[in-house]
Amino acid sequence: MSTPAAEPTPQIPALNLFSLKGKNAFVTGGSRGIGAAIAIALADAGASVCIAQRDTTNTDTADAIRARGVKAEIIPCDLGDMDAVKGVFQQALDVMDGRIDILVNCGGILKRKEALSVSEEEWDVVMDVNLKALFFLCQAAGRHMVPRRSGKMVNIASINSFIGGENYAPYSSSKGGVSQLTKALSNEWAKHNVQVNAIAPGYVATDMNTALRPNAEVTAAAITGCPAGRWGTPTDYAGPAVFLCSNASQYVTGEVLVVDGGLLGK
Repeated sequence: MSTPAAEPTPQIPALNLFSLKGKNAFVTGGSRGIGAAIAIALADAGASVCIAQRDTTNTDTADAIRARGVKAEIIPCDLGDMDAVKGVFQQALDVMDGRIDILVNCGGILKRKEALSVSEEEWDVVMDVNLKALFFLCQAAGRHMVPRRSGKMVNIASINSFIGGENYAPYSSSKGGVSQLTKALSNEWAKHNVQVNAIAPGYVATDMNTALRPNAEVTAAAITGCPAGRWGTPTDYAGPAVFLCSNASQYVTGEVLVVDGGLLGK
């Protein structure tokens, strides 16, 4: 007895898979650097964007999105303030018509210091912003997305999720946590059609790394030690983010996508 032929899979034009038209995105840390590049890229792909940022006087990203004829909202949030963090997702829902389809956790801080000199307060600040806030934002988004059986989350990890580095103990620990948290949440929510992934940047020329770029050792690692032979730029993360936020990645979850110019491949 022959097996019945499977129903043909509807063919969707490839470029349409990357469209975010009709989607609402919530991006933390979207006022500058990688977060700004991702927020603008999501808007270019058709998504309306809500940006959570500590400095609400900086409207550059929102202005760039609105100039494209796309809705952009700004809400204030200090990721080091857990009370603010726990309420910010609802604020995003309030200004985005009660629906968030995409969460991008891009807010973070970096403190470069010898481990012997790191204080408890310094440790806690990095962990609170880079990992604790990220978890509670994912939790809030999950409570919204899981019942709807639809959603995308993208967390910004780091190559320091994989390498310890030197003088990065709190930062590397927090980013290692982001990587593992991404996988843990994916394991819970994939069955609900919520994809949770991360992007791990390499050395990127952003405000966060301004103090490091004059450092000869860091520059050597970023340029000489990198097959691409250059610092990354925020726009290098636009395409990967759109991919992970779109229907093009429906079967991709629990992944930490390294975007580092080939550095970890050496």
